[in-house]
Formats: sequence, structure tokens, C-alpha cells
Amino acid sequence: MFRRFGKRNQPSPPTSTAAGPQHHEEHARLLASVPLFLDLSKRELQRLSAATVLRDYAANDELVRQDTPGVGLFVLVSGRVRVTARQDGGDTHELAVMGPGEVLGEMALLDELPRSATATALEPTRALLLPFQDFRAALREDPDIAIKLLAVVSRRLRRAETRHY
Repeated sequence: MFRRFGKRNQPSPPTSTAAGPQHHEEHARLLASVPLFLDLSKRELQRLSAATVLRDYAANDELVRQDTPGVGLFVLVSGRVRVTARQDGGDTHELAVMGPGEVLGEMALLDELPRSATATALEPTRALLLPFQDFRAALREDPDIAIKLLAVVSRRLRRAETRHY
């Protein structure tokens, strides 16, 4: 569904639900499933989960759009999402169909580059969003989180380099 905002169509905003203290534990468990957060302690995961927001998307709503700034990391709670990318020739290719427990947008937490793909809900979908501004605030307040994330990213880079050679 599209609503008119100014001169161009924008996706209708998803419904957001702020998490109360009772949900932080569940959200921390969801964040623990994110490979980037593998080394974080329970306390650090709870710190990040305090910043999360549950978002509900209708079928055909875009969670993210290619070439736009990333808003953060999404952990899919329910539903399915199609990930597509538009190539230089203008053709759009399906990259994946993702479901509960899968993650999109990890790199949006670490860089300010535009999204490399579009993610569209195939059915009613709920996602846990960790906004990048809140994530970065947590890193400033707790530098140990940043050090642990650097270790995870470094291991990934080493594995990628090993496979490449």
C-alpha cells in the first residue's frame, strides 16, 4: 500500500510497538540469534534489546528499499520476506526468501552506505528492529560491545579471505 507524502509515493509506515520490560528478555534472546552478536554477554544483549521496536508489516510492504539509507537491523519474528536487487541493466533478481529467525541489515549498524537490496513482506510479517542510532549510542556507552563486534567481524573477514584463496 502506498500513501501520498509530498511529491513522491512512499511505503506506508509499519505499525510499531515499543517493548516493555517484560519483552526485553524475549528480544534479548532474538538478538542472541544474530551472528554479529555471538560474543555478547546477557547483560550486553539486554542493553541492546532495550532499544528494539517490534514492527508489523502488511503483505507487499517494504521493510527496506535498495539505494536508501539503512535504518537498522531486522530480526524476522514471523512472516516471510522476499529480498530482491536491481542490477545495473534495470533487471530485478530475487536473492532470497527469508523467514522467522533470519536477519537483515546487519551492515546498516556498522556503515552508513545505502541498502544493497529491497526486502518486501510476502505476507503479514513482524520484525524486531534495532535502530542504528540506538545501537551506536549503546556502543558509546559500552565500548566492550564494540570490541566484541570487531572480533566477530574480523573472524568473518578471515573466513571469507580463506575461502577466496
